[in-house]
Amino acid sequence: MSELVKTKQRGTIFEIVLNRPEKRNAINLELYDDLSRAVDEAGEADGIRTVLVRGEGKVFSSGIDLTTFLLLPQKYGSHWQQKMRHITADFQEVLNRLERLEVPTIALLYGHCLGLALELALACDIRIAAEGTIMGLLETRLGIIPDVGGTTRLTRLIGPARAKELIFTARQIDATLAERWGIVNHVVPADALVAKGEELAAEIEAAAPLAVGMAKRVIDGLADLDRGLMLEGWAQSQLVNSQDFSEAVQAFATKRPPEFKGR
Repeated sequence: MSELVKTKQRGTIFEIVLNRPEKRNAINLELYDDLSRAVDEAGEADGIRTVLVRGEGKVFSSGIDLTTFLLLPQKYGSHWQQKMRHITADFQEVLNRLERLEVPTIALLYGHCLGLALELALACDIRIAAEGTIMGLLETRLGIIPDVGGTTRLTRLIGPARAKELIFTARQIDATLAERWGIVNHVVPADALVAKGEELAAEIEAAAPLAVGMAKRVIDGLADLDRGLMLEGWAQSQLVNSQDFSEAVQAFATKRPPEFKGR
């Protein structure tokens, strides 16, 4: 594993740390592969009771590195847009494994947590944000949807009406509103973020591990996540072939606002 994601076990806490601070922890294919291996490490670690997910540098993560779209042909072939359901499933599978870890997972958010980064946070059981953290799912501004569990998990977390508002508008919101809407559990000063995560981990450790694990499975089993993920993949496979998506990519490359036509 490269150094783009670091892992460390501290007693009963297992840390997963995004480590691309010079790029605002933007998630490219290499970082995502490292994240996948880090999740496997957490699943195999002995004696852990919680997993903390955080970032290095000034922000948790600015989301997907948009140059990733330009590299998809190298991994999936020149006709990658016809394989979008398969590509989406590959991305979803990593966060599904994170969500299905037997132990509770806590995301520590600060600075910015956008797009795929918020989808990563939504796959964790609990989210703690530093004051002033900005969050949002920006995908509809690119002519696509949050397809790595974001649409499904956000709806499960805060309900259809608010999920629709955030996804339809691609609005960025601050930690205070995110807490009010139920996206994050706690908002704390930035210098208290790690301590709050460790404090919550200690509270969890005081409970019976088998009971905590079973409670997690029961709660997660109340929603039809698999159907939602399948629908995300189907929708994205249509959208990546749209003129609007092509326009969004070209607009990004030339640093201009996109002109969407609904085609």
